[in-house]
Amino acid sequence: MTGPAIERAGDLAAMLAEIQAKQVLFIDEIHRLPRQVEEILYPAMEDFALDLVIGKGANGARTVRLDLPPFTVVGATTRLGMLSAPLQTRFGSLYRLDFYTEDELGQVISRVVRHDDVPIEPDALRLLAGRARGTPRVALRLYRRARDYAIAREDGVITEAAAQAALTLLEIDAAGLTAHDRAYLGILIHKFEGGPTGLKTLAAALGDSEETLEDVVEPYLLRCGLIERTARGRTATRHGYGHLGVAFPEELADISTLIRRAERARPPDGVA
Repeated sequence: MTGPAIERAGDLAAMLAEIQAKQVLFIDEIHRLPRQVEEILYPAMEDFALDLVIGKGANGARTVRLDLPPFTVVGATTRLGMLSAPLQTRFGSLYRLDFYTEDELGQVISRVVRHDDVPIEPDALRLLAGRARGTPRVALRLYRRARDYAIAREDGVITEAAAQAALTLLEIDAAGLTAHDRAYLGILIHKFEGGPTGLKTLAAALGDSEETLEDVVEPYLLRCGLIERTARGRTATRHGYGHLGVAFPEELADISTLIRRAERARPPDGVA
């Protein structure tokens, strides 16, 4: 289940009341749990107990505690900073998962290929894995589009040419960037002269929400070193200019250096 899908404390309480010994309760996007729902988890994680409020009003309400069997809670999030401290500290272990390597993504695709019984050339497999941004979900989406293309346009074999043709139709370039990613980079470079530009301004220029840019577009651009986030806004890097085939203005290198130095020299909040 996902955090946003659990809207009421009663929904989670009902799930916990039915949980069996040694079962796993997995909550994706756990940072988006409403606070009143989150609080139901506290006694469940600490004491294997479920606290239910019976009745209403100051005099009529009372709390009943139900014992729960031993079980495991697993939460997944890409926004650890948005997870409340009380919930974070109740987890016995915190793990950071790395992105998949191309070899690992190739294995993920190969497993589905065997199930589909669709021939795929090794070069095509490497090509798809290399464009998948380290994410199995993306790798499988690219594979399925290449499979569809091979069945519709070729003889059913996913060759390197068929995979490349499918990627071209999807407008995914050699670095795995989508048309949306390139539009962001293009506006930052061409319209705002490489920045620094605020997120709100970029969102307005692209016709997107700030959340979409911050959660969907920017993480991969940052990972690739195509943009930087500074206190003054987003800036395109030398690598970002090069990706679009635009000459990097050398004066920007000095400006970027000055911005970074100023940020490092800035005292922490509350320190004069």
